[in-house]
Amino acid sequence: MGLSVGKVEMLLLVAAIVAMAAKRLRVPYSVGLVVAGIVLSLWPRLAVVGLTRELIFTVLLPPLIFEAALYIPWQELRKDLPVILTLATAGVCISAALTMVGMHYLAAWTWPSALLFSVLIAATDPVSVIAAFKESGKRGRIRLLVEAESLFNDGTAAVAFAVSVALVSGASTTPLGVGKALVAAVGGGVLSGAAVAVPALLLAGRTEDHLVEISLTTVGAYGSFLLAEHFGCSGVLATLTAGLILGNFGRRGAISKKGKEAVESFWEYAAFVANSLVFLLLGISGSKENFLRAWPAALAAIVLVLAGRAAAIYVTLWPFAGTEARVSLRHQHVLFWGGLRGALALALALGLPASVPQRDEIVTVSFAVVAFSVFVQGLTVAPLLRRLGD
Repeated sequence: MGLSVGKVEMLLLVAAIVAMAAKRLRVPYSVGLVVAGIVLSLWPRLAVVGLTRELIFTVLLPPLIFEAALYIPWQELRKDLPVILTLATAGVCISAALTMVGMHYLAAWTWPSALLFSVLIAATDPVSVIAAFKESGKRGRIRLLVEAESLFNDGTAAVAFAVSVALVSGASTTPLGVGKALVAAVGGGVLSGAAVAVPALLLAGRTEDHLVEISLTTVGAYGSFLLAEHFGCSGVLATLTAGLILGNFGRRGAISKKGKEAVESFWEYAAFVANSLVFLLLGISGSKENFLRAWPAALAAIVLVLAGRAAAIYVTLWPFAGTEARVSLRHQHVLFWGGLRGALALALALGLPASVPQRDEIVTVSFAVVAFSVFVQGLTVAPLLRRLGD
């Protein structure tokens, strides 16, 4: 059973109350939402509501990605692009490889199951990462690095996941085929984003009606995502591209002054709604999982995911130590601990075919890793930033 209008209204009321309570109690809003979701799961009418791959990808993810991209300055992003792309490619691969080997030998999973889990959990989740750093109130390079990496690593993770599913299903793949798929996912995503955003920007420049300008940015956010997904490309990179184009060029006069204020207010609210629903539904869905049944594998997965993240950060950033792109050790610590997992990993897990070996255990362990990420890492990211002086 899906989300009805009445259920959405009720969830938004809960989100508003949680937002006020979280601010008063000084706890992360996302953590409060997950707890509220667990409590709401006890209500029979809401117990049947949960996260699905379609809900995450087609409804909730585009506004979160677009709103974050609107505020990323291209000049600053360009300077750190080599670091971000290295983390989003080599970092994801290193993390996935370590997790896969560990789950096979420590949790006694089959190689196909270990491969699929390691790939879907390797990339940091933009929803959780953006929520955590927005709540911390921090700006500057470290926030740019953490948020941009979580947005860019989708391309690598999406291709790796598609290849892994094909391998497990018995299809043959070659290194050349994998390379072509990566180029298509990334290049196609960027082109899809530009193909939607540029016409929207040109149309926005011909009006000063702020309602029309909001409508055009909405087309940019969702249109780019759906276009890319239709062609099998990265929807996240498409929406990221659209947000960068509309955000950076819109600030230069393509969008009117009144329109700029209206657009920012609209997307701030849209991101609040999407974020609230993601974490509430995460709590409702997670409460249905039998974690006791899979606790040894879940514990192993949490340790391995952290170890893989550590290797991804400290190994891949070492070559930049003597360059202008050097990332300080304290920033590396934040990148390591701030690499949260969330709804994106669950969307991939829930989308696994029923024929995949140990599918139910993969889904349960994925929920366990996300729960650890939300409750442990989510609660301690802000104190870590303060302790490190960032």
